[in-house]
Amino acid sequence: MNNLDIFHAVCGLSSKMVTEKYSTSFARASTLFKPEIRQHIYNIYGFVRFADEIVDTFHGYDKAQLLDEFENSYSSGISKGISLNPILHSFIRTQQEKNIPQHLVDSFLASMRMDLGEIRDLNDYKYNEYIYGSAEVVGLMCLKVFVDGNDEEYEKMKPYAQSLGAAFQKINFLRDIAADYNDLNRTYFPEVDFRKFSLADKNKIEADIAKDFAHAFVGIKMLPISSRIAVFMAYKYYMNLFRKIRNTEPDMLLTKRIRVSNARKLYLFGEMMLNKNLNLV
Repeated sequence: MNNLDIFHAVCGLSSKMVTEKYSTSFARASTLFKPEIRQHIYNIYGFVRFADEIVDTFHGYDKAQLLDEFENSYSSGISKGISLNPILHSFIRTQQEKNIPQHLVDSFLASMRMDLGEIRDLNDYKYNEYIYGSAEVVGLMCLKVFVDGNDEEYEKMKPYAQSLGAAFQKINFLRDIAADYNDLNRTYFPEVDFRKFSLADKNKIEADIAKDFAHAFVGIKMLPISSRIAVFMAYKYYMNLFRKIRNTEPDMLLTKRIRVSNARKLYLFGEMMLNKNLNLV
């Protein structure tokens, strides 16, 4: 291994560490990917996670400036094919190797920039634009890795990947209402007044999510075995979270963050491993 290979490896380990430290459940599900896929998923996760942290977490800092610096470093790295930021370098390698279209990355960064402004009273167009950029394109980036350059398979499964990303994001919105509304002054859902968040409002959002999930499940069954089990694991985790949210009263969502317990996550993972070994998935 030469020094450049060592640099690539160190950058890849950095993305893996970001995944493991920020999301134990996603990191656990990622172990179900075939080895040739796993590192690319870490690289995508690290990139989107750091951008998301800039706009959601780094309070007390100039978030706009930090996002500008992040984007400029990315642009410089993509043009040179190398970045001294290990997270950006890992992602750039994945983007170039798996031919992830630039417009997907641009849409993602545009949605992150939307979070720097006022996210309130979005109309349907702006809501769908945000969902596409913040979540659907991430699913499409991953799909590029899953199909390994097969454009026909990518186009066939593209709508299902978008539905899965949308479902995950909308569940995150419901899960994080308390923090988004009370702390960050954000209201993503169109025509919903959280000062009088009703069961009818909640039911309407949940029906939309259920539709996304049903559509996405069709696509999961079409994925190559190298990625299908891991994606199904993420699907099962979010379905469990969705069930808990459905069983929670609207006013409770405004005061607490709903989560799946660590014990339940471990059970789901163990169940998936058993199904995998019995070839039931």
